[in-house]
Amino acid sequence: MGILQQAIRSSSDTWKPELLEELCAQLPDAPASSLRSAARHALAGVWPMAPGSYLKWDQISDGVDEGADAAAVSRAVRTPGDARLADLAGPVVRVEVLREFHVHDPQAVLKVARSSGWEPLPNDDPEDDDPQDVVGAVMWLGESDREIDGADTITDACQGLKLRTESGHEVADWSEEPVVADFGSGWRHKRAVRRSDSAKPSTAEELPDFAALFKMKPPHCEDLECQDERCQWQLTPRTADVLYTELCVLADQAYDDCEELGDRPVVPDEHEGHWGVFACLPKQTFAADLQWRRRFARAADDLAGDLERGNWPQPTCTAEELALHLAVRDAGDRGNEEHAVGEHGSLPTHQDDYDFDKCAKVFFQDSDVPMLYSARCDGIEDPDDESNRYMGIGDLRTAAWFEPFLNVPVRDPHRGFRR
Repeated sequence: MGILQQAIRSSSDTWKPELLEELCAQLPDAPASSLRSAARHALAGVWPMAPGSYLKWDQISDGVDEGADAAAVSRAVRTPGDARLADLAGPVVRVEVLREFHVHDPQAVLKVARSSGWEPLPNDDPEDDDPQDVVGAVMWLGESDREIDGADTITDACQGLKLRTESGHEVADWSEEPVVADFGSGWRHKRAVRRSDSAKPSTAEELPDFAALFKMKPPHCEDLECQDERCQWQLTPRTADVLYTELCVLADQAYDDCEELGDRPVVPDEHEGHWGVFACLPKQTFAADLQWRRRFARAADDLAGDLERGNWPQPTCTAEELALHLAVRDAGDRGNEEHAVGEHGSLPTHQDDYDFDKCAKVFFQDSDVPMLYSARCDGIEDPDDESNRYMGIGDLRTAAWFEPFLNVPVRDPHRGFRR
């Protein structure tokens, strides 16, 4: 339509046929011939009509949008409004956005929305629970990234997906199935369920008795700088319980991801928000296979098993070291009030409870593994890398992640997998 409108406004001297020929080159012969014929009629200002036609040429000409420009015409040729996924030459990316707001001051939200041009939908239903259309006001204001006066953001998540015809994808307007965005279950829910159900890293039928496994020594004094052994930092029952749960959650999420992902590579834009573990690992691991991923899940189980036996978690390889880093990080991200629930709340308290900064200092032999996340350290995992050799890091390439450290006891190679 854009090309014909351009032809109507043009003369034979100003007419540029390039866009027409570009489109005709993409069409079968018959419709291409018809389009060229229509363009000639439009240029001549003459449209053949059968006797009895009610639509006249002046009506066609008057209907042309004089404001249409070449860019709009080019876009119509490049991305037709009725195109299917297979018709489009370039990649098509679907962006899914999830935003949730706590509207603590509805009148303030309505005022701001009205001042920006929004008008509420008419509502004659006396039983409607939103007669002022607060939902519509939030939707209007939520289109921008700015904070909304009168509302606090609870959730702001975004994920993207490259549509692929070979995967059965289709653009929304042509999709046979409803287009549904899946942002996965909430991370707080996962942790709550994991704690209330059964946090078992191996074959144990009951939660470990951390009060018995990690008996606390009463401090020698209240001086935080005291060097007496009795005043040294302790891994307390509450801290051990939280770390144990985080490691169990990590292992379960990793096993779940294994079942879903298989040998397919991780693509962050596609998997962020769905995968609980493997999209959070250094990018060098994204192409790892299923067996590697299952071994990583077992690494978290092995560390949980250390705590289950009353020992400090002791990483025996690079995979376990990173798994413990993730567990300590997640434990530290939770507020103390989230820890003191359920059976956990009955454990004895101590001044060293929830000191995960200290855990990060005493559980690891070095701080090499976190460098794998830094773009400035790309290539440092290779033992032949100059920085690697200078710092004496060793082999941190993905294939070497399960090679045992030489200065700690080795895990039983026949221990199998929990799932």
